[in-house]
Amino acid sequence: MSNGERSPAALIIGLILLAYAYIISQAYVDLPSWTHAGKTISTHVGVAWYAGLVVAIFGLWNLAVPLAGTKLDNVLRAPMAGIGYIMILAVLIRYYGEPLFKHWGALAKPTLGWDFSKVLNFNYVLLGIIIGIILTNTMGIPKWAAAGVKTARLALKTGVITLGAMYSITELAYLGQLSIVMIGIFVMGTTIMTLWLGGIFGTDRSLTGALSSGLGVCGVSAIVAAAPVVKAKSIDMAYSIGTVLLIGVIFLFIFPPVGQIFSMTPIQFGAWAGTGILNSAQVAAAALIYDPKGIETLKVAEIFNITRVLFLPLIVILLAVWFAKGEEEAEAGGKVAIGKVLIDKFPVFVLGFILMFAFSSTGVFRPAGYELYKAKSYNFTAEKNKDPKKRMISAGDAEKLTAFLATGKVKDPAQKAALEKLAADKRIASAGTLAGVMDARGALDKDTKKIVDHSIKIAKHTPKVLKIIREYMIWFFAYGLIGLGMQITWSTMAQAGGKAALIGVIAGVTKAVLSLIVVLAFITGAV
Repeated sequence: MSNGERSPAALIIGLILLAYAYIISQAYVDLPSWTHAGKTISTHVGVAWYAGLVVAIFGLWNLAVPLAGTKLDNVLRAPMAGIGYIMILAVLIRYYGEPLFKHWGALAKPTLGWDFSKVLNFNYVLLGIIIGIILTNTMGIPKWAAAGVKTARLALKTGVITLGAMYSITELAYLGQLSIVMIGIFVMGTTIMTLWLGGIFGTDRSLTGALSSGLGVCGVSAIVAAAPVVKAKSIDMAYSIGTVLLIGVIFLFIFPPVGQIFSMTPIQFGAWAGTGILNSAQVAAAALIYDPKGIETLKVAEIFNITRVLFLPLIVILLAVWFAKGEEEAEAGGKVAIGKVLIDKFPVFVLGFILMFAFSSTGVFRPAGYELYKAKSYNFTAEKNKDPKKRMISAGDAEKLTAFLATGKVKDPAQKAALEKLAADKRIASAGTLAGVMDARGALDKDTKKIVDHSIKIAKHTPKVLKIIREYMIWFFAYGLIGLGMQITWSTMAQAGGKAALIGVIAGVTKAVLSLIVVLAFITGAV
């Protein structure tokens, strides 16, 4: 949409979403059993209804008043048709595309002998990216949707911000310590390696400096932040960004299958993706492709990714010193205000993530009477119920548990003590008790296992506010990753260039392989 134009696009898209929400809510269409739509009808209709309403209102505005090129027009009015366009794709892919692919896999299994949907793992995340790439490189992005597609990165960053509400203090403390060590080694190592390779291949110092920040830290954002201090020209930034995106797309499709081959836990794959994949958006995409139903992998990956971003100021200073030593300051165009560059280019979404985590830590998202704590296994974050009136198990179940313990089938003293405490208190009183109960689960008979599973289910209670935040977070990522796919064009990939691409492949693959070895050797998946 251009200035002075009255476009009906947003109104039409909004009305399509509203009509769809109405038809589905009234059950005018008999949805096939294999879809996800009927199982999540309230969320499904709600998303289409609210998105359609907002887009339609702005559509009426756009039709009544021509765009004038104001900041409000550029930020809200112009992108609205594209936002609605991506939302339609997100609804179709999440509720129909993914289940249809799984349905086909199940139908083909008797003939092929294997379920290709499970092996290829084409979930809504991966399908969204692929469909976005196909659309932009075949039909192209409609002119009226172009401004909306550009909001994809904002949606991804918003998703990362909301993710901050999902962490416990213990998780962040543990993962933070782990990520600082790994990221520190690989960020510094990859940056220095790229500078060294640039010298060997004889690439321009500005190109080498920009490329090293992208490969070492966090992709495009790091390239933009480092460009002023190494005097990178537009072509240098284009080559660097093209290289990072090209390698990132390749890794996006390689990392999840490799993770499956090695049966990596959420913490292992998250650590590997957060360290080895170059671009922040692609880190989130790989984590969601690997584990689309849960968010444990995404949580780990984003902690490592954000830790990587926090190294950006150090890398910018390092590159400024490196560049100044190799170039006469007069020839380089004078001094660069490093502090101003860091403030202007530092990713704001990281601060948003930290703020959401701070709110989460104070209990804002949890009702009174609940205290977040962390058990032995990273993969299990629980809510400790401090209200003595709300028990984990009944008195009758406690008696059954005591009777089972009397049989002597539980040999481990710690596990036995944990089960005894559960039977006595009828609730889980500490993280240690919960960990012991989980460890003892394998030694229980069928009836007793049901009692323990019930207590664990209650302990894993997620407050309603967090469920809502999590659902919106998933939509932010679904929307953002479809838009990300729409920004991956063949011409962008072609910008990688010869020497830049070769340096990128060497440094990127080295980083990915070495970080995989470190993760498999030293990270087990338990705290």
